[in-house]
Order: sequence, then C-alpha cells, then structure tokens
Amino acid sequence: MKASFKVVIPARYDSTRLPGKPLADLAGKPMIVRVVEQALASGASEVVVATDDDRVLDAVLRAGYQAQMTRADHASGSDRVMEVVAQRAWSDDTLVINVQGDEPLIPPVVIGRLARAMADRPEVPVGTLSERIRDRGLLFDPNVVKVVCGQDGQALYFSRAPIPFARDAFAGAGVAIAAVDSAQDGTVMGLPPDGCWYRHIGIYAFRVYALRRFVGLPVGALERLESLEQLRLLEHGMSLLVEEAPVAVPGGVDTPADLARVRVLLGANNAGA
Repeated sequence: MKASFKVVIPARYDSTRLPGKPLADLAGKPMIVRVVEQALASGASEVVVATDDDRVLDAVLRAGYQAQMTRADHASGSDRVMEVVAQRAWSDDTLVINVQGDEPLIPPVVIGRLARAMADRPEVPVGTLSERIRDRGLLFDPNVVKVVCGQDGQALYFSRAPIPFARDAFAGAGVAIAAVDSAQDGTVMGLPPDGCWYRHIGIYAFRVYALRRFVGLPVGALERLESLEQLRLLEHGMSLLVEEAPVAVPGGVDTPADLARVRVLLGANNAGA
C-alpha cells in the first residue's frame, strides 16, 4: 500500500553534552538541515522542524524548508511534535513520523519503510524500527536499547538490559562481566549463533489520535525505571509495531566524538562524489 505521511523533526538548541547541536556544521550545512534533506528524500508529503530557538528556526527557513516555533518547556520530543500537529490541525488519521534532529545520516529508505509498514497495518496506532545486534558488547551496553517482539511483530518489551537473556550462554557471567568477556586472544566474544537480538532505533510513526493519547498519559513505573519513553505505550496497553530496518542505520550525534565521526563520514562521501 502506498504510504502518505508527514515528518516532524523536534530540535532543541540546548544540549548538555553538545550545546547548539542542531546548528553544528556538517560539510557546509547545519546538522538540522541535513536531517530535513534526508527526511524529504523519504517520500514524505511534508517535513517540519519543531524547535524552541530562533536560531534553529532561521537556519531551516534560510535553507528553504519548513520550521515552526514551539514551547521551550516540553518534556519530550513527542510533546513538541504534538504541538506542531495541533497548530496545523492535522486529522486524527494522519500518519506522522518523528525523526530525531540529531540523525543527519538516517537513510531515507528506513523512514519510507516504516511508513509503508504502517500503511499496510492500518489497525496499528504506533510503529518504530529495529536492527539486528550481532556484537556482544552492544548487547550488554546499557546505552543501546534492546527490544523483544511477539510473532505478530509487535513490541513485548524494551530494555537497557540484554534481552532476551541467553541463560546457558551467559551463565556465570553477570551483566558487568559479560560486557567485557573476552576470548584468550583478547578479542570480544560473539553472541550465541542460535540467538536473535535487536536494538531499538529511535524513530516513531504515530497516527495522530495515538500521539494525542500518548502525550496525555502519565509516566509509568517502567518508563521511570528504565528512562525509556516508549515503555509508557506498553504500560498503558497501546500496540507498537516494530519493523526491521532494511539497511544499517548509523548512530546519531550526542557527543563531540559523534560529531567528529559524522564529519569524517560526510567528508569521505563528498570526496568520492
């Protein structure tokens, strides 16, 4: 089924680890502009940046794209997206994809794949993406969020812990030990060949009625414990479809080291053009 969808990109100026992150220069363009261009290439009918800062607004508008000022006191990106939805009076059935403003390398094809998956499952209110984990270190890294799904492709749980836990393979190795468990030659050990682990990729597709409900729900115990916003959906019985990304999704920009990595990648791509 052909997917009709819009993209909203929440972009706060302030960042504890990387102040002014949306305007960081990436090969001659502000990062937020790079994100907009990737989103537009996905086939979205409309792409809007939702920001709380005039500098970000001006940078997007100067590049010829859409941006909208939102309140500075939003608790999350989802709340910021909802403000844009409300101001533009989008209908309850509109499909809105929340793409993070610090994902300048997100492949357009993964945005499009998520939109098509939602179009094929009109009964599902919310969708997101995942990617196979093949590295033991990533599985035990609490900064890498893991997801477990049922046979219908819907999320059962998200966690910073290594789920599912391979009892026999990880027996006798606590989480902290298993994270650095090494073979005799010092290389990091792999994962059991009969297992299957996925990391969550933080892009969400909401039908507007579901987004409105979501931002109105109270924070639950699981969300508070793991510091994972998506657990609020599961705690309140909302279905969440998880689609596997068709290509690898590079990490976003959270730190100065991430910024340097992305600059190198973009520089290499430009050199090969």
